[in-house]
Formats: sequence, C-alpha cells, structure tokens
Amino acid sequence: MYKNYIKRLLDILISLIIIVCFCWLYLILAILVRTKLGSPVLFKQPRPGKDEKIFNMYKFRTMTDEKDENGNLLPDEVRLTSFGKKLRSTSLDELPEFFNILKGDMSFIGPRPLLVKYLPLYNEEQHHRHDVRPGLTGWAQVNGRNLLSWEDKFEKDVYYVNNLSFLLDLKIVFKTIAVVFDRSGINSETDATMEAFTGTKPKEK
Repeated sequence: MYKNYIKRLLDILISLIIIVCFCWLYLILAILVRTKLGSPVLFKQPRPGKDEKIFNMYKFRTMTDEKDENGNLLPDEVRLTSFGKKLRSTSLDELPEFFNILKGDMSFIGPRPLLVKYLPLYNEEQHHRHDVRPGLTGWAQVNGRNLLSWEDKFEKDVYYVNNLSFLLDLKIVFKTIAVVFDRSGINSETDATMEAFTGTKPKEK
C-alpha cells in the first residue's frame, strides 16, 4: 500500500506545498544564477528513472559554458564557480527537482538518478536500483555520499529497493537534514566531485 499509493500521494502533496511556499526562493535563486552565470538558469540533463525510462532532470545551473580554443567545454572543475559550489554545498541547486517529483519522474526518497551512459555498465543486481522512482535523496546519500565507492553506493541503493518502507523513508529524511547541514561528501553526480563509473569488475559482481 505505502510503496504503490501512499508514497506517491505524499510526493505530490509535499512537493506542491514546497513549490508554493518557497516560490520566492526560486525567484531569488533564478535571478542570482542569471546574474552570476548567465543563461540558461536551469541545467537540464536526461536521466534514467523508474524501469530505466529516460526523463529530463532539472537543477539550477552551477557551471559556466567556458570552452577551449577548439570549442570544447573545459573540465567540470574549471567551470564550477565559487557561487556554484555554494549552491551545491547547500543543495539549493536541486530545488527544481521538486517539479520532477510533482510530475512523477522522481520521488523524495530513492536511489539518485545517475547518467544515462551508465546503464549498459550495471551488472544484474545494480539494475534493480531502477525498480523504484529515483529520489532527491536516498540511503546511499545519507551513508557517505561521494565518500562511498560506486559499488557501495549501488549496494545501498538495492538495499533500499528491497526494504522500502515508511519507517525507512522517515529515517532517511532525518538523516538527510543532518547531512545537508554538515555539507560533507557533496553528491552532484559529476566528474568534478567523483570519478565516472566505468563498470564493476567481474570479481566484484
């Protein structure tokens, strides 16, 4: 009952309340991003959701569009500004994801939606992280974030899928609040903060 109906109802109600109550904050952040980083204000990127269905995930932009002499984008760590780092460290860059939650692309709690290019690299067990909607925060994010190896992250994601419950979600909510205030192990799913996933070695499967 909770997994199939109540969880989704809570996602809709809470995301709608947050969007309405904090519309002023969305406006302020949009103005700051436009002033400091330019246009577009939002960063859009395809991510795999439930059952590996692709959707566009939205965040506030945190990097510039600086390119080299050949027209190629500079590395993430070069384009990530001090303002962008502050947005990430406070998780304010993720506020637009509440619209993804309202639409049904995501949930508040679940495995983080990673890059589409990782899909062919997952082993059979790791694919199960997509059996539920991806989340704004999840079991891996409150147990190490980017301090974890990819294999440890995926193990915790699958643990969440297999043990999904209201009590586990509630525990993750409280632990997320502590992690946000601690600002450690920032998880932004980019090469600027963690090495790209290249697949699990056979002996680790």
